[in-house]
Amino acid sequence: MKDTFKHKGLRQQLVNIIKNKGITNEKVLSAIGSIPRHLFMDSGFLDHAYQDKAFPIAADQTISQPYTVAFQTALLELKPDDKVLEIGTGSGYQTAVLCELGAKVYSIERQQELFKKTSQFLPKLGYRAKKLIFGDGYKGLPDEAPFDSIIVTAGAPFVPKPLLSQLKIGGRLVIPVGDDVQVMTLFIRNGTKEFEKHDCGEFRFVPLIEDKN
Repeated sequence: MKDTFKHKGLRQQLVNIIKNKGITNEKVLSAIGSIPRHLFMDSGFLDHAYQDKAFPIAADQTISQPYTVAFQTALLELKPDDKVLEIGTGSGYQTAVLCELGAKVYSIERQQELFKKTSQFLPKLGYRAKKLIFGDGYKGLPDEAPFDSIIVTAGAPFVPKPLLSQLKIGGRLVIPVGDDVQVMTLFIRNGTKEFEKHDCGEFRFVPLIEDKN
């Protein structure tokens, strides 16, 4: 688990690429610049770790494109100590970005294999989520609600109502909605039943799996 000067240099190049694509949030850029993304990937992909691309990981999932991670994170407008629910822990890379920004992260993963791997791996790198949970992201985490922000890292065919209900007033939900291509959608909760909706462009994600049992 080495992080070399070469890796740091490649990360800086990646930060510049993301900047040129329009990400201006300095804290988000700093997080991308400090997290060793190559350690979140299988060793065969090390040469690709600092390209701005998504790559396959275990259980037919992917580690998201760094630009997408930065874009979603910037939309959350996080403050230190914000309570954040992440749906889809995956490789743990997005989780690490949230931790780096000082958020208190609760993260749910549906794939047992990924859940086990990431639960052991994140603390080794010094990223400690408040809770990593094996479960169904469509249900959210009612026991820990309300949340300042909720981020969904897989494509959802619809917006799960439990997630909207678990947002604080003033809270933000960022979710890619759609089947083949997803529209990055931001919901801001303005009241008990009032939500402001913003469409923020098209992206491609692996699907969010629902527990049908």
